[in-house]
Amino acid sequence: MTANAIYLMDNKTNAVLYSKNENEKVYPASTTKILTAIIVLENCNLNDVVTASYNSVMSIPEGYSTANIQIGEQLTVEQLLELLLIHSANDAANVLAEFTGGSIDSFVSMMNTKLNDLNLTGSHFTNPYGLHDDNHYTTAHDLAYLMQYCLKNETFRKLAGKASCAIPATNLYEPRIYSSTNELLIPESSNYYKYLLTGKTGFTSQAKECLVSSAYRDDLELIGVVLGSDNRFSDARKLYQYGYSNYSIQKVVNKDAIVTNIHVKNAKYTSRDLDLLAVEDISALMNNEESPLTLNPKIILYEPISAPLEEGTVLGKAIYEINGVTYTTDLIASHNVEESRLIIYSIYFAIGICIVSLLVFYVIFLINKNNSVSPTD
Repeated sequence: MTANAIYLMDNKTNAVLYSKNENEKVYPASTTKILTAIIVLENCNLNDVVTASYNSVMSIPEGYSTANIQIGEQLTVEQLLELLLIHSANDAANVLAEFTGGSIDSFVSMMNTKLNDLNLTGSHFTNPYGLHDDNHYTTAHDLAYLMQYCLKNETFRKLAGKASCAIPATNLYEPRIYSSTNELLIPESSNYYKYLLTGKTGFTSQAKECLVSSAYRDDLELIGVVLGSDNRFSDARKLYQYGYSNYSIQKVVNKDAIVTNIHVKNAKYTSRDLDLLAVEDISALMNNEESPLTLNPKIILYEPISAPLEEGTVLGKAIYEINGVTYTTDLIASHNVEESRLIIYSIYFAIGICIVSLLVFYVIFLINKNNSVSPTD
């Protein structure tokens, strides 16, 4: 892979499957737009109609991608988000930023506040679309976690996963159709990757080729980031192929499977050996070279455990630590455990001995008392 900074993580557990220079500060280019998109989605309605201002469309430097939005043109928030995420239109980013924040500067403040709220301390943005600036930077780690946050929004998932968009005629412009800048999403492309769910590209001469994306295969959703690449699509494919070839979701323990065995105190001989069963299935992300059979959980028992016990009683828990992730299941009794009759009889015998002993001592006491009385004159 040619990328300078790389990060591959499991979206569910945050397990890191591959990384390279993940905390090195780099330029994000248009991958910036995933943050712009999620802030807009959290603060605007998709049907809101936005009018493009002079500043928003005329301030884009030459050479940066636009959708040729016209001054005074009216589009909905959803249409602008499509232009932003699919065509990577920088003018759409500015129009959305002004509408959402009141001004581009105010929107940039919202962006950095969101980065701070998400604890993405390796990032700082100065504009809503990725215009190169020495103070506009991020890390592969931060972009992965930002993408994870964005993927919680179903509208973001839908828009960032589209291979094309069709914008109908507006008050000032004819219909527009654009293909995604992310060739991994386009079936007709030689770079097409059928497992890809979402993605956002980026490129400037300083940032080189960038891509932050997500893919899904075999019940495993991965988030991949490649930054500073010479071929982002090839690098992303190789990154996902590595992840899916080397990791998979494996069953660690089945519900009702025997996890451990204990001897129960005060139990009848025929029931004192007790299997403890898992309450639920546990599946975990594991390296394919590992076997669940080699995993030894930490067993915690809730003391005291003694007869009698009913089948299904929770007696402890099993804890599995796998790739830095903790998985836990309660442990229950596999059968009823009866109290030992021998114990009961021993208790009764001991009580009987105590009673007899007390009676003997009492009789002796009476005899001694009578013998100690002087004869009557």
